[in-house]
Amino acid sequence: MSTWNTKRLGEIATIISGGTPSTDVNEYWNGNIGWVTPADLSNYKFRYIARGERNITEEGLSHSSACLLPKNTVLLSSRAPIGYVAIAENEITTNQGFKNLICRENKANFRFIYYWLSHNTESLKNFATGATFPELSSTRIKKIKALLPDVPTQKRIADILSAYDDLIENNNKRIALLEKAAQELYKEWFVRFRFPGHETAEFENGLPKEWDYIRFGKAIEIIDSDRGTNYPKQEEFYGDGHCLFLNAGNVKKTGFDFSAVSFISEEKDRLLRKGKLKRGDVVLTTRGTVGNSAFYNDFVPFEHIRINSGMVILRDLGCVSPEYVYCLLNSPYMLRSMELYASGSAQPQLPIKDMRRIKIINPDDDTMRIFTEKVQKHYNLIALLVSNNQNLAKQRDLLLPRLMSGKLEV
Repeated sequence: MSTWNTKRLGEIATIISGGTPSTDVNEYWNGNIGWVTPADLSNYKFRYIARGERNITEEGLSHSSACLLPKNTVLLSSRAPIGYVAIAENEITTNQGFKNLICRENKANFRFIYYWLSHNTESLKNFATGATFPELSSTRIKKIKALLPDVPTQKRIADILSAYDDLIENNNKRIALLEKAAQELYKEWFVRFRFPGHETAEFENGLPKEWDYIRFGKAIEIIDSDRGTNYPKQEEFYGDGHCLFLNAGNVKKTGFDFSAVSFISEEKDRLLRKGKLKRGDVVLTTRGTVGNSAFYNDFVPFEHIRINSGMVILRDLGCVSPEYVYCLLNSPYMLRSMELYASGSAQPQLPIKDMRRIKIINPDDDTMRIFTEKVQKHYNLIALLVSNNQNLAKQRDLLLPRLMSGKLEV
């Protein structure tokens, strides 16, 4: 049986902050050194990260407080927000929004520390200072206490948890490839016009003769949520129940995310007049984060789902298929159109009346049918993989606190 001891993070790891080269000096940017910000970890689905959205140069590194961190450094966002965690896949730098832990190999396994920090995110926030923008300082992080077993036991625990995450990440890679394939097919057929039979098709005004343009509101029924007096109050949400009530976190760029859900009772569900999903509906976020979408096909594991006030339901009117609509929403044309019509700087909002005006391509019935059959296979498999990931994450998260506390011996 392993012995567990309390250690301060400063004893088991070297804590290093990040920095940002001057954005006014072009020579500091677009180099070969990965540079990560907390924004790069928003919605990031992997443990390891090789680079962020931007790179810096050697000159940028030497003229800033950024530090080149070794492979397997544990990156912890320390402000805006606190608690994003990742592992450096290679040498990397971060901005000042991180406190990075280089684990001492004889005292801590970097993967164990990654899971320990992920498990203790809420506790970490209690050590932050600053009312408006809370931040974890290096001094405070060094003093945080962690109950740790010996290094071999840490490694065994990390191996168990990593086995789940390996499966999840492999599924996420497959999901990304399937989504990319569906989008490429959409572009090939409806942007480049290389659909089956395009070689002999006659074109008129830039479209095949049997195709036309149609207003979005004519092709799709746009359904708002019920914002009346029966809209659920905070105390009417539960951790389990009859009807899943979507929040902003449940609809991401990559579709549904059911990692944190809220439910309403059957009685409350009956009182609401509109905003309930049917199989085949597409959900679109229209307030705050505009343009995220998800497809409610037969593989989504909830029978009763309602949208909140920051979303709309897009329902098939028999003109274009839901699969076509879902691909369309993720196309550059539609994303630009929604961005153009979105109003409000503090909290952008996409009005339904403006959505209805957007012009979309309406192909002939045969082309629509063949396209739908092809991408339907992709989205059915994606939904199955997402469901598998949710089950794997649930099993991992049940084990994690028991493993981290030593209650489950390994």
